[in-house]
Amino acid sequence: MSPRPATLFGLGVGPGDPELLTLKALRLLREVPVLAYPAPLEGESMARSIVAGFLEEGEGEGEGEGKGKRIELPLRMRFDADRTSANRAYDLGARDIADHLRAGRDVAVLCEGDPFLYGSFIYLFGRLSGRFPIEVVPGVSSVLACSAALGAPLSALDDRVAVIPATRAEDEIERLMDSVDSAAILKAGRHLEKIARVLERLGLLDKARYIERAGLPGQRIRPLAEARAEGGPYFSMVLVHRRGEAWR
Repeated sequence: MSPRPATLFGLGVGPGDPELLTLKALRLLREVPVLAYPAPLEGESMARSIVAGFLEEGEGEGEGEGKGKRIELPLRMRFDADRTSANRAYDLGARDIADHLRAGRDVAVLCEGDPFLYGSFIYLFGRLSGRFPIEVVPGVSSVLACSAALGAPLSALDDRVAVIPATRAEDEIERLMDSVDSAAILKAGRHLEKIARVLERLGLLDKARYIERAGLPGQRIRPLAEARAEGGPYFSMVLVHRRGEAWR
């Protein structure tokens, strides 16, 4: 008789600070025999680096079976706008994960932030849902981490809130911003000039707050005008509240 299919866990590991890992995610991280995570073609996975201090030394080091009882499956891909490399990595990763699940081994997929908010786990979920038991463990999203680090409440009472990728067209960002009380504009780095133009037209530039690499060792809070002039990294965000402070 073949083993009963095991469970696939999508573990949200938060935006970067290991202390923001939930107790449930920590328990599963230590119990599950197979860990999978997105990783660049060469070098360290950001998701794994967040939880590295919680993994027992000597277990699961390296590719595949590793040196100990934990099996690790890095899903290596290029992180760029062309989805060819990522789609292939998710296809191969889903195949390998399915093999482990059919063999009765639970698999935990590490996902930065929250698995279902722009999370990489979404693409494995789409390939494996309906075939295996799946449990998603929420994580602290970068939106909430940035709000906390900036001391800027995102919403209160019946505020309308938008979460907007800065990659969207300028006129679309403006329409969205004009229809809400508060917004988090993600992936701001290369788009800061565009964001600033929108905020200027809406009279909200002085209500904006900027942060980069929230929860990571290189976290930095700067005036938006300075970031606009110098540029910022991919992991950056602009928070805007129409009233300036949500409690007003």
